[in-house]
Amino acid sequence: MTQTAPTDSAQPAERSLVRLDYPAPTPSGAADHVALVTLDRPDVLNALSFDLLDELADVLERLDADPGCRAIVLTGSGTRAFAAGADIRELARQTPVSLLAENRFAAWDRIGGVRTPLIAAVRGFALGGGCELALSCDIVIAADDASFGQPEINLGVMPGAGGTQRLTRAIGKARAMDLILTGRTIDAAAAERMGLVSRVVPPADTLDTALSLAETIAAQAPVAVLAAKESIKLAEELPLSAGLQHERRAFYLLFASEDQGEGMAAFVEKRRPQWKGR
Repeated sequence: MTQTAPTDSAQPAERSLVRLDYPAPTPSGAADHVALVTLDRPDVLNALSFDLLDELADVLERLDADPGCRAIVLTGSGTRAFAAGADIRELARQTPVSLLAENRFAAWDRIGGVRTPLIAAVRGFALGGGCELALSCDIVIAADDASFGQPEINLGVMPGAGGTQRLTRAIGKARAMDLILTGRTIDAAAAERMGLVSRVVPPADTLDTALSLAETIAAQAPVAVLAAKESIKLAEELPLSAGLQHERRAFYLLFASEDQGEGMAAFVEKRRPQWKGR
């Protein structure tokens, strides 16, 4: 079944800004437990308007609440851009008061809070907010025609949706300073060397690679995947000793799951495990 994400507006929307295909289509058929979410503003290179971000957060949270969804692939429509950045015309009208009172940046926190593994499939530009959105994902698959950067400094501002924080954690202080303070862009190969992206593939293979990876993750024990993702994310925030304590507790707790018993029994019996997600 293919679904299109609705808007919450009381006024009829011209069209959705985000497409949802769930289960996700692949060359071999529908991908069980995998959703494909597509940013759909190709006329403006999928620029991230506030409405698009709100809609994206709604879609991701809905999928996150569905126990049948075990992995999500996020991509941009067309081949020119994952997301070329924020909607500058919209941002240019803002004031400190409007940004604070309307709290439209809260959508970024909602996206960052998604527990289901989130994989970005990036073609073309991933700049500014587009780079920050890719950084909000757990794994980034990039086409060799992709480019990344935080060019906000060229507009007299700075990254405001996680760029100074997530980029620094991904590639280190020196490289983050270089990119953010100069506003320059890098190609996919450089992004891979720096640790910003996980894999670089030919452009035509980008989405299929991301979907195949999502299927592999979705086929693992669901509770263990959620616990592992949480522990990895905390590694960016906690001191080593606290991170190790969290990891140990999570490891112990998984021994209370039915999937742990099934996984180890299947290993001993030399068969494929049948996960129940509990």
